[in-house]
Amino acid sequence: MGFGDYPAEYNPSIHGPYDPARYYGKPDTPLSQVKLGELGGWFGRRNKNPRAMVAAVSRAWWRWQHKYVHPSKAGIAPIYQLIVGSMIFFYTINYGKIIRHRNYKYH
Repeated sequence: MGFGDYPAEYNPSIHGPYDPARYYGKPDTPLSQVKLGELGGWFGRRNKNPRAMVAAVSRAWWRWQHKYVHPSKAGIAPIYQLIVGSMIFFYTINYGKIIRHRNYKYH
């Protein structure tokens, strides 16, 4: 499996047209339905290699695209989401510089 190939679990005769926002592996219990005692086993079943993590981020990106950007009557929500996300990101990376410029009241 190289870069740009379909996942190994994808079968066109079973799944139909390929959807990049869908996980084609074996379904598992959603995180919201896992009990605290089963949490360790649930994390143990996750695929932790970098390729799987990149695939999970890619699926999340495509889900976001399908929900907010690609609809025929898409609103201004994706623009606001990108603006707020970039504000939070840049505040986080510049927090060390910002904290030095606090104004203190000396009595």
